[in-house]
Amino acid sequence: MRPGAISPFQDSGGSSLSGRTILQIIPQLDAGGAERTTIDIADALTQAGARALVASEGGRLVSELQAKGGWWIPFPARTKNPLRMLINVGRLEQLLRDEQVDIVHARSRAPAWVALGAVRRSKTPLVTTYHGAYSGTTAFKNFYNSVMARGDMVIANSAFTGDRIAQLHPFAAPRIRVIPRGTDFNKFAPRAVDPVRVQHLRQAWGVESDQRIVLLAARLTGWKGQKILIEAARQLRDGGLRDVCFVLAGDAQGRDGYVKELRAQIDAAGLKGVVRLVGHVGDMPAAFLASSVVTVASTEPEAFGRSAVEAQAMGAPVVVTDLGAVPETVLAPPDVSPQERTGWRIPPGDATALAQALRHVLEMGATARDALSARARAHVVGQFSLERMCQDTLEVYRSLLEAPG
Repeated sequence: MRPGAISPFQDSGGSSLSGRTILQIIPQLDAGGAERTTIDIADALTQAGARALVASEGGRLVSELQAKGGWWIPFPARTKNPLRMLINVGRLEQLLRDEQVDIVHARSRAPAWVALGAVRRSKTPLVTTYHGAYSGTTAFKNFYNSVMARGDMVIANSAFTGDRIAQLHPFAAPRIRVIPRGTDFNKFAPRAVDPVRVQHLRQAWGVESDQRIVLLAARLTGWKGQKILIEAARQLRDGGLRDVCFVLAGDAQGRDGYVKELRAQIDAAGLKGVVRLVGHVGDMPAAFLASSVVTVASTEPEAFGRSAVEAQAMGAPVVVTDLGAVPETVLAPPDVSPQERTGWRIPPGDATALAQALRHVLEMGATARDALSARARAHVVGQFSLERMCQDTLEVYRSLLEAPG
């Protein structure tokens, strides 16, 4: 923020966050929606005059946290070992007392259990955020997941997630607050991206100058739908589509076996060089701007739909599965008229439907595409801004500080 500017997160009245200490706890500060949100909230807290602490095992986002005025506290928050978690309760309790922490905000299950034990001893308010659509297939797993519903305030990152929490953990219903994941629309704006950045990405991916890009940006794991897109690519290739490159962007996170499966499927389909695994991408605004279509092909419910929001902000048409929270971010028939559409929804796991939707988008004329892009950006800017998310989250903190002891 430029010197002398007024922060949008400074208090306009009521209980002030200035001088308060808020500690967020998360396993690591690597790439991901929960991690990105942690940095964004730390930045907003700092701008509001609060101290923003983050306890984690570190990661690639630590330097950004520190650059934005937050404090990283090395803490073994990743462990799921029961004995180590019990030890961590005492460590965190001492940390809360030493740093005079006013609120703890837990963003993952294992550290949330640690936080719950610590705040019960220190009498510190606890906020939890559901960042994922946690599955509870057994009584034990459902109990383990329930810690995310045990905060004094429980933030759900979508209406889908909020409904899921209320269904699985009815006791939490009065404390649920739906705060959708926010996007920085100054960063995710077509005019903010130098064309050189797009050119560099295309070169790094080995995409020819006359090829269009279909992008799936997600960590490499089975339910994210990479195999569905590969099969759709085969169908499109067999149907005569020749000028398109399919890019799978994302970390493998140690899933070497799954990467081998993807490469084997690509080779068997004769798509070597057509479908590319490019690993982690640090410049997502340029990646979305470089893409003719972005797809979210998940076969299990997403708790939000960050890629779909960011892609629409960059003007890229989106094709998403009609599952979980992602449909909340994309306007499509029958919920709206075809003229109000901002993307396409398809059944999960349906490679043929995905191929048909991708072909439809790739065959759109320039005028229709421009109109779609304008509608999509206006839609997401109005609903999913970073400022709105931060303001709503800071208001949750203020409400807890104002609550009678």
